[in-house]
Amino acid sequence: MRRPFRIPFLALSLVLLQLSCAVNPATGRRELMLVSEGQEIAMGQSADPQIVGAFGLYPDSGMQRYIRGLGEQLARQSERPQLPWTFRVLDDPTVNAFALPGGYNYVTRGIMVYLNSEAELVSVMGHELGHVTARHGAQQMSQMQLAQVGLVASAVLLPENLQGLAGAASAGLQLLFLKFSRDDESEADMLGLRYMSQARYDPNQMPNVYAMLNSVSMAATGGERLPTWLSTHPDPVNRQERIRQLIQSLPRPLGTTVRRDEYLNRLDGMMFGDNPREGFFQDQLFLHPEMAFQLAFPAGWATQNQRSAVAGQSPEKDAIFVLTLAEGATASAAASTFAAEEGMQAASTQQRTVNGFPAVSLEFQATSQDGSLSGGAYFIEFGGRVFRVLGYSTTANWNSYRNSYNAFAGSFDRLTDQNALNVRPLTLDIITTDRVMTLSQFASRYPSQVDLDQLALLNRTDPSERIPAGTRLKRVVGGPIP
Repeated sequence: MRRPFRIPFLALSLVLLQLSCAVNPATGRRELMLVSEGQEIAMGQSADPQIVGAFGLYPDSGMQRYIRGLGEQLARQSERPQLPWTFRVLDDPTVNAFALPGGYNYVTRGIMVYLNSEAELVSVMGHELGHVTARHGAQQMSQMQLAQVGLVASAVLLPENLQGLAGAASAGLQLLFLKFSRDDESEADMLGLRYMSQARYDPNQMPNVYAMLNSVSMAATGGERLPTWLSTHPDPVNRQERIRQLIQSLPRPLGTTVRRDEYLNRLDGMMFGDNPREGFFQDQLFLHPEMAFQLAFPAGWATQNQRSAVAGQSPEKDAIFVLTLAEGATASAAASTFAAEEGMQAASTQQRTVNGFPAVSLEFQATSQDGSLSGGAYFIEFGGRVFRVLGYSTTANWNSYRNSYNAFAGSFDRLTDQNALNVRPLTLDIITTDRVMTLSQFASRYPSQVDLDQLALLNRTDPSERIPAGTRLKRVVGGPIP
């Protein structure tokens, strides 16, 4: 629920008078800032565990040390070296990188597999570091305060154990959704170029990153791209030209470090795409090899697998079914904890079995800002854990979903398909060519689990281009998902 952020007029005037003289350390501009450096750091410290919980850290300590070392090298070149800088690789397949106020910086393994040199990686990290040094996140938070918008905006008021399933976001994770202006993005590009050049990396590698992002975006959207004026961020093509102009203004001599081969060697064996060990869908059937269970969502429902939950939404978008792990050593204990949550009106529990596994079920009602919700919850003991299988809708519509929900909960069962149980993630395999060849010839000689177009994106090479002997190229091996 949104609560106005009110400051008495006189007090606000005094605060603005004091802060109007604040100078941005990275840009030298005077600017309004209602968030102190200490508050920035506190925001990042509070949000970091939520980010790690939501995405997970990539389980390679050597890669984490590598990223931390590169980040600290860049931070020493910045105007805010005293911040408690933190650099992490997230175990997430999306092509992404972001930073939080106070010095918390993240790159995903999803973007790393598409980069082709250490200089390209440093350009991404330098850009995100620039958002921090220029205090772009703190500026956004200041503007939100002045606009009388709270840090937490939730669509409905629900008991704690339902929050997050109906769009409620914590203050920490909401920092991910702050949108930087085009000017902020351009400024972060400029600062990133500055930092990587001062660290002796070749700044001419940064435009390559935006060429890659443009290609990946085009491939993901079927060749359709939003016009520049409709995009949250500057158009990647326009951005490349602007960056080339910025490079001309950098002090000479420019850095020359690229480290392509060294970087590709580090990518050897990195996971590519989703990790099927953490669950995958076959049509509407969800299979989780690591925990050895399966669950069937209703036909036509939109589904999503996240690290902490797997969920489905009805075509009418008025009902949600979701499976998570529950707190409690037994199904009865977990059900009691759920039913005792403040604001929850739960019916008495019923002892059941689901495909031979001990279970407890109940129905409940909860009051929201827009009305009342009704739903059901099964708590199922399996594999030394208790699983919570939850479904809910508006009270007016719950009767129409009750049978579908009971079928959904009743589909929870042991996974026995050996192909699914033994599935392995896809990984990158770095090959050094022993002769001149095209990418098409490379794909024929070294088969890959992705098609030629995907291989061309990963290697940023046209399929017909002749590639010299001794070139390191990526292919994708492992799997496939059955």
